Amino acid sequence: MGETAQKAIRAIHHVQITIPCGAEDEARAFYGEVLGLHEIEKPGALRSRGGIWFSVGNRALHIGVEDGVNRRLTKAHVAYEVADLAIWRQLLETHGIQIEQSIPVPGFERFEFRDPFGNRVELIEPAQSGTP
Repeated sequence: MGETAQKAIRAIHHVQITIPCGAEDEARAFYGEVLGLHEIEKPGALRSRGGIWFSVGNRALHIGVEDGVNRRLTKAHVAYEVADLAIWRQLLETHGIQIEQSIPVPGFERFEFRDPFGNRVELIEPAQSGTP
């Protein structure tokens, strides 16, 4: 195997966001119940650090804990691909989540919102043929 192939990044393994210390139950309610993600067990060596993990397809979302962060000031975000953006919009609005329009990107429909902790989240769906 050549040096270039050995140094190639193959995939994203997980993404980590943070929530305030002690907010794991609220994160379980939002990410597990509202978004429907499946919680996965954190390795024993990491449990004392707090936080929770979820599976997202064949990848993972790690939710760590840290205080003193204003998550509403950052553009950093996770984008989840979904199959029916309209259903997601309705579900989130039902739970009192404010939807923010995204700048249009050719070939995709999308919108953004902030989770209960201020983390920016994007939901994105490939546009149907014939949709601008």
